[in-house]
Amino acid sequence: MDEQIKAKLEELRGMLQADGGDLELVSIDGKTVTLRLQGACGGCPHATMTLKQGIERILRETIDPEIVVERAI
Repeated sequence: MDEQIKAKLEELRGMLQADGGDLELVSIDGKTVTLRLQGACGGCPHATMTLKQGIERILRETIDPEIVVERAI
């Protein structure tokens, strides 16, 4: 499952990079994925929404419905 998560995150990075941001995978611990948003996304007031309603939702829909995405600071 880790490789599936990494591959999907690479796909999603393109969307963030188009808006001047990026993401860094900090860790995968079971079904918990910890990410650090960078660039324009790092300080964006919508960062939590991007993680939960964007990245987490997509990972749950495409890989496993129990995946949880957390934000690293």
